[in-house]
Amino acid sequence: MAIQFTDTTVGALVLGLSLVVAAPAAVALTDALDRPARATDLAPSHLLTDASRAGDRIVAAGERGHIIYSDDGGADWHQGQVPVSVTLTGIDFPTADTGWAVGHSGVVLKSEDAGQTWAVQLTGVGAAELVIAAKTERAAELEREIEQAPEADREDLEWALDDLYFALENLQADLDVGPVNPLLDVWFEDDRHGFVVGAYGMILRTNDGGDSWHDWSGHIENGSGFHLNAITRIAGGALVIVGEEGQIFVSTDRGDTWSKRDSPYEGSLFGVLGTDRAEEILVFGLRGHIFQSADLGESWSAVPTDASATLNGGALLDDGRIVLVGNGGAVLTSNPERTRFTVNYRGGREGVMAVVPLSANKLLVMGESGVKPTDAHGNDL
Repeated sequence: MAIQFTDTTVGALVLGLSLVVAAPAAVALTDALDRPARATDLAPSHLLTDASRAGDRIVAAGERGHIIYSDDGGADWHQGQVPVSVTLTGIDFPTADTGWAVGHSGVVLKSEDAGQTWAVQLTGVGAAELVIAAKTERAAELEREIEQAPEADREDLEWALDDLYFALENLQADLDVGPVNPLLDVWFEDDRHGFVVGAYGMILRTNDGGDSWHDWSGHIENGSGFHLNAITRIAGGALVIVGEEGQIFVSTDRGDTWSKRDSPYEGSLFGVLGTDRAEEILVFGLRGHIFQSADLGESWSAVPTDASATLNGGALLDDGRIVLVGNGGAVLTSNPERTRFTVNYRGGREGVMAVVPLSANKLLVMGESGVKPTDAHGNDL
């Protein structure tokens, strides 16, 4: 069944049924973690959700565990060997050879040969166990703090402890069902240091290339567990995470600590980009909303556009323009000053999730109908 894109949420794609799963469906998800992706010549024409450059190679990931790669600018594609068949939602190569992909059922995959072969590093079961262990430790710390706290401070601490116990109960219930919650994006600084983010506030960090992972959710102010949809680094070195309910977090110390920014929008943000200017951030998401900040998110301005489609991905062109892509075949191209966007819609109106620039006027767009070469306005080449 083809995935239908709507403007109310991108959940049908990246969250899907992973967030509300009955026991038989959970078994199916577990089976998909044990079943390798099927080799098929049709992989480049099936749903693709994200893409990354691995040196001169382009690597894209999508449904059924498909990962494909091209060494000639998208003219020819080859399929990687992937040990799972769950939908993959994010991919990143910090070096020409080493990269990671994430997806449904909390899966984290690693490749050390530029996307030709992949190995499982983590699944949702392991991720949930990491979070449960971290929250259990924090609960014990809070209990000790409550015992020693002045009477005036105890009520707030007790509320925090109740919230923690509630989160632990939910996590244990999810773990009892199976690996159901998806990871939604991945970013690595190099072949050792990186983050994955996902549903219900999931954020994990590694400093050893994924050999071990650490729950990092306690380092961001997200007590309600809103979904974290995208992470990237912008010019100047800051890291930015965006998510559900307009959540925006910024780190200026390589992810050690995170500050929550006042959001210009209460709807979901699905993407974040840096520009060629230090400390400039572009965020975008539900119903075509685009906002820009020149000061690491301390202040924001809306960027005018006629788009009303949810925006899912984007890229910076060599000439300084930005291209954003979204539901309904939307392709938005900025002016050089990035003060406004012009929207065009691809024929067929099939949803677009990601874009890879090949030149100032040639793109590869990835989405519901696979990969397509287009010009900067989304017209087929």
